[in-house]
Amino acid sequence: MPVDIIQYLLLIIQQQHQMLCWLILFLCRYIPLKQWAFDESHSPEYQKLTVDKLPIVKKFHKQDWQFLLAYYQWLDDKPLKPVQRRNGKTIPEDTKCPVCDAPHHYLYDNNGGNGQYQCKVCGKTFITGERVTALHRLACPYCGHLLVAKKERKVFDIHKCVNMKCSFYLKNLKKVKKEDLKEKYKYKLHYIYREFQVEFFPMEPDSLPTNASSLDFAKFNPHIMGLCLTYHVNLQLSLRKTAQALYDIHSIKISHQQVANYARTAAIVIKPFVDHFEYELSDTLIADETYIKIKGIKGYVWFVMDAVSRSVIGYLASDNRGVGSCVQVIQKAFRGFEKLPLNFRFIADGFTAYPLAALHFAEKLGIDFTFDITQVIGLTNEDAVSKEFRPYKQIIERLNRTYKSTYRVNCGYGNFDGANYNVSLWVAYYNFLRTHQSKGNKVLNPVDSLENAENMPGKWQLLIFLGQETIKNLEKRKAFS
Repeated sequence: MPVDIIQYLLLIIQQQHQMLCWLILFLCRYIPLKQWAFDESHSPEYQKLTVDKLPIVKKFHKQDWQFLLAYYQWLDDKPLKPVQRRNGKTIPEDTKCPVCDAPHHYLYDNNGGNGQYQCKVCGKTFITGERVTALHRLACPYCGHLLVAKKERKVFDIHKCVNMKCSFYLKNLKKVKKEDLKEKYKYKLHYIYREFQVEFFPMEPDSLPTNASSLDFAKFNPHIMGLCLTYHVNLQLSLRKTAQALYDIHSIKISHQQVANYARTAAIVIKPFVDHFEYELSDTLIADETYIKIKGIKGYVWFVMDAVSRSVIGYLASDNRGVGSCVQVIQKAFRGFEKLPLNFRFIADGFTAYPLAALHFAEKLGIDFTFDITQVIGLTNEDAVSKEFRPYKQIIERLNRTYKSTYRVNCGYGNFDGANYNVSLWVAYYNFLRTHQSKGNKVLNPVDSLENAENMPGKWQLLIFLGQETIKNLEKRKAFS
């Protein structure tokens, strides 16, 4: 009897397998693959939701009209004559070419007196009052044509590739159905790039350390600063490798000292936003310290993180492992608490500085900040407490390893100020820009303005802008207090 049931089930399985084969043959024969190209993921209607690649950055070269005139005379053996005006129209004498500074004698009226001119010397077409101040130009990564600035928004400019033979445009145009070609303007077909140009308020030189940037850009611009921070912090490149990457990839010649100046200034500006952000705090905090090298001498970095949100809410680089440094980092972590939760738990290792710091808070701040230290001792679970809370200790140990991976490229720090600047930037990246697998490949603390940025240089610019807004708000509070 059981043998008959097994044979019967095997027969059913064979019949189902044969039916599946018939269905696959039917789909392949009568449903063309071209139809699959118009599902939701490939439809031109959803093209507006996609993010395009970064553009090519081309360095702008200022030209000299007198040198060009001498070159033309040497090339053609005759001078380049000024524009002969036969229509009686004149051009204002103060009008010059923004590229080569050619005077009005060499400028054409290019659109019948409506403010557009063309330079006879360099061929540049420009409008009245236009000035070329940017040291770089953006080009389409698909066809190489220069992007055209189309719209200006509050914190970014929209650039568009208008080349009708661009491979990106032709590829998207093929996705549009023939009956919809009359209304193709409804779809995003051309390459579009948003260049974030956040207006920073200049920092006072007296309030900045040595070699810091005042955010009053004379040679570069905020976009270049965002690129420096992206390569240096996100991609863990050293200062010299960051400068080399900017030159090799974007043809931007910048010194490693300028990269260090940008990083130092960004750390100063972003730090108030990171420290005063309203984190979602739980009733469990984890603390640990790890060593670093500063001029070949051992130093320490302290971290305090929330066990649930995984956000770093306290951090400090110090030259000692004493109680004073421990108190400072815990005090930063307690900034978001009016008083400690009822079932508050502070988890740390067996270092004696943590119980002494807890005693200090109990004496200075009273019962609202009185807490005990749950100590996870050693590397093995030799007691019940270590066995229960070992997973929490492993969380912050992974944090230390993640930080150490970025620290190694620096081969140590030159001073403690540089160490604190580096730690501040890394914590800002870890809390607001880095995606975490434990959070479903999302950031730990989403911010609406940062979510709207399409690329990392833009996010760094917005983070600096938020830091400056925090500085303004803190100064207003001091003024009214």
